[in-house]
Amino acid sequence: MKIGIVCPYDWNVPSGVAIHVHELAEALIDLGLDVSVLAPGDESEEMADYVTIAGRSIPVPYNGSVARVSFGPRSASRVRKWIREGEFDVLHVHSPVTPSLGMMACWSAIGPIVATFHAAIDGRSRMMSSGAWILQATLEKVRARIAVSEEARRTVVQHLGGDAVLVPNGVDVARFASAPSRPEWSTPGSLAFLGRVDEGRKGLGVLLDALPAIAADQPEVRLLIAGPGETNALTALPAEISRRIHLLGRVTEQEKAELLSSVALFVAPHIGGESFGIVLLEAMAAGSPVLASDLVAFKDVLDGGRCGALFAAGDPASLASAATALLADPGRRAQLAAAGSERASEYDWARVARQVVAVYETVAGRGEKVQEDDRQGPGMFAGRLRGRGSSSGSPDGGSPDGASPDGASPDSAGHDPGEQR
Repeated sequence: MKIGIVCPYDWNVPSGVAIHVHELAEALIDLGLDVSVLAPGDESEEMADYVTIAGRSIPVPYNGSVARVSFGPRSASRVRKWIREGEFDVLHVHSPVTPSLGMMACWSAIGPIVATFHAAIDGRSRMMSSGAWILQATLEKVRARIAVSEEARRTVVQHLGGDAVLVPNGVDVARFASAPSRPEWSTPGSLAFLGRVDEGRKGLGVLLDALPAIAADQPEVRLLIAGPGETNALTALPAEISRRIHLLGRVTEQEKAELLSSVALFVAPHIGGESFGIVLLEAMAAGSPVLASDLVAFKDVLDGGRCGALFAAGDPASLASAATALLADPGRRAQLAAAGSERASEYDWARVARQVVAVYETVAGRGEKVQEDDRQGPGMFAGRLRGRGSSSGSPDGGSPDGASPDGASPDSAGHDPGEQR
């Protein structure tokens, strides 16, 4: 079976969806499938031979983060060429309601198409309400929908109508379980935080507010922060607290696994906008006990608290109380680590990829291939967009940051969407 997978976000910039697509592609290849991936980004000699780059990305504010996407006539032309030459048995698009390659692939193809939805959106979505007409055109040819979590599935039902089958995110259990611990990170009372330090919904501010109370009870506590970005919150901390904080900056995937394997406790203080919680599974696979905010998505991953401790989201006092209790109780941490490791095995990519293949088999017809849809060319949709007086460069109808849809952004550094997933 030949599978074409469309990633909406920059292949060169770590993000939840891009990592998901990469690991899914590798797992499908391990199962013997022929896989081709289309994504925005820059060509690189280290890039896998199954990846095709459709052009550079631009940063767009989206769902509380900043997504690096590709959208415009040149990208559309490359999407259609890839579909035309691919002769795929199944086309699998990710995040098709994000204005990027997945949306254009739905416009440009006909045949066995599967779509995966990753986002959870609380309340009313301005983009989905104002863009209902374009979302209908995008999704009308999708034959099967996948949601990575109950929260993502709720978003599909509430905002798009219809339903989706639940197939969770996967995790490379063996890679995390085999990661060695590093002595400099394996000290008593070591806490870890992963994510952009300047992205409010990741909750670093809540953890920093809780740190003085934790330190008062646990004198050996220190906080290891891994992730890009800058925040003024660190400069405002007392010297007694700031000396306990170690900024690691952006880390590689291997360094992330080693960090999670080393610390006494992994803390996920997120305050919202999470549809799943793959970082929790990564910590659990690495053998780290987990303390997380009680978001619905996190409670689902942690089986209601059986596989990780929970605290009230956004409440530093609740976080401090839970953290100090766990740091003082090695036996409890060992219990959580063991339950977490067992739970993570249920999400191993070898198992999750087979569930995805089962969805492929429901839409793949005998002898039917994905084809370019001449009726749905980019000119047709460009005309619709012009008719409605909006630009296709942004989820809210405007070209982001003054960038042209196919050009480089003025902010060439960009940001990483969905770091934590």
